[in-house]
Amino acid sequence: MTKDSIGIDISKANLDAHSARTGETARFANSPAGLRALRRWIGPQRPDLIVYEATGPYHAAFERALAASLPLVKVNPLQARRFAQARGARAKTDAVDARMLAAMGAAFDLAPNEPQPENQHVLKELQIARMALIKDRTRLLNRQKTQTLAITRRQTRARLDQIKRHLAELDTQVQRLVRQCPDRARAFDIMCSIPGVGPVTAAAIVIECPEIGTMTPKQAASLAGLAPMTRQSGQWRGKAFIQGGRKFLRDALYMPALVAARYNPDLKRKYNAMIGAGKPPKLALTALMRKLIELANTLIKHDRKWTPKTA
Repeated sequence: MTKDSIGIDISKANLDAHSARTGETARFANSPAGLRALRRWIGPQRPDLIVYEATGPYHAAFERALAASLPLVKVNPLQARRFAQARGARAKTDAVDARMLAAMGAAFDLAPNEPQPENQHVLKELQIARMALIKDRTRLLNRQKTQTLAITRRQTRARLDQIKRHLAELDTQVQRLVRQCPDRARAFDIMCSIPGVGPVTAAAIVIECPEIGTMTPKQAASLAGLAPMTRQSGQWRGKAFIQGGRKFLRDALYMPALVAARYNPDLKRKYNAMIGAGKPPKLALTALMRKLIELANTLIKHDRKWTPKTA
């Protein structure tokens, strides 16, 4: 029996749908009216899976509208493309992509995504806005070093002051929303107890990784793209390296790892041991980033704050 899998290719303007069970295809506008039409096309019978690719801002409204009532499965675009290539599909159109996503859902034992926590989409949008301001601030600070005219320096200082105010507003709003959910607030407090992890980093982790506290250590590291990937073929052995994962989550862990290398006694010992063994500093920092996300996941899972190890 063919699994009732529906593939949805999401673009800025359209939603292309294909049913693996019936072979039917349809196109809808990526708009509130189009989403309502898509729900009518799906019908009252709940499908086994609705498979779609992560497409940045374009799939957010789709998730908000359907996640509570339908079994959505978000897949990595690279994995979906490799699946299509393995099936011999060389053409790449919206209709073909929808058909391949439906076939992918029918072929694999994919599990529906867990519903997003309350206000998760709002927090994510605030986090994206914050990261854009940080990039603007860095660009302005770099430009300020070479400016010689009084007018340009004055405008740059004014823009930097504005960014500082906007960042404070965003941080206040993020903190308020994080506190609205007791579980998320508890996870936030637990992470803030870890030396090296401050409120900004803790908020970034609960936003970028709402699954924190529900995974195994390896799953947490893989989600952040910090689990080394082994490369070998026959007698050849290549160097393991990290890849994939959620880049924003990995970026959020970099500065805390730098701080932890100096002020977290447990991680400082690990960092110094790796440096003493001849490991490059960047590799040692990556190991600390992995330890931080694994530690945060474990502490939240066991509902306890960080305490230093006793001899």
